[in-house]
Amino acid sequence: NPLRDGGAGRAAWPPLLLFKALLLQSLYGLSDRELEEALGDRLSFRRFVGLGLEESIPDHTVLSRFRNLLVGEGLMEKLFGGLDRQLEKAGVILKRGTMLDATLIDAVSAPPAADRPSQDTDARVTARKGKRGLTFGYKAHVGVDEGSGLIRTVITTPANVNDTVMADELICGDEKTVWADAAYDTHARRARLKAEGKKVRIARRPNKHHPLPERLKRYNRLIARRRAAVETTFATLKNRMKLTTIRYVGLAKAAAQVTMAAIAFNMRRWAAITP
Repeated sequence: NPLRDGGAGRAAWPPLLLFKALLLQSLYGLSDRELEEALGDRLSFRRFVGLGLEESIPDHTVLSRFRNLLVGEGLMEKLFGGLDRQLEKAGVILKRGTMLDATLIDAVSAPPAADRPSQDTDARVTARKGKRGLTFGYKAHVGVDEGSGLIRTVITTPANVNDTVMADELICGDEKTVWADAAYDTHARRARLKAEGKKVRIARRPNKHHPLPERLKRYNRLIARRRAAVETTFATLKNRMKLTTIRYVGLAKAAAQVTMAAIAFNMRRWAAITP
């Protein structure tokens, strides 16, 4: 039993307790061992997961096995979808618009070298947009609800997947407007969104033969100002929740870490915007 950490006579850990522990792990950016230590030391952590002062705590191997169970059964995506439905029922998802963006996250494994492959065969190398240097790891693609700041869609890919590739899967379908930077700009996407009755607020990509006229430069600046809110989402994920490194090897576990972070972010955000 993946939820058992003792002998055959020991009861399995309740799944809800372990899920709450993983929420704390995502909120505070902890490793499995750091989470085990925090559950032992912090009264607030014990209270949140439902452990009494004298009760034993699940060790890091149980926490790891529970996460692997969620990944293996495809439950992370279902949990994220279930929370999204609760947010919609509570009326906190505004559906005014969806803001598309993506961010790079380093892999825990070293990149491949001439004399050895990387331990993580799913991670990829890519250049950082607008910055020097390369990143070896993954990319988190998100669709954020305009106004509430809640993450409505999240997809994890190897780092070298272009932002525009995942864009259509991030669009929810019930929003009135789609906001995005020029990386998402294609004639086909603009035409399809207009045909669906949506306002298209995607920054225009300059043509290599014809620079953007001043009118479109102003348009892009207006979009950039409105889209700035999505940067707050990434700032919270990376700076407050420490989602700067994928702690596990492989795309499936990387996606699970990012999705769990999105779940934790949305629960935190829900509490912040609820009177």
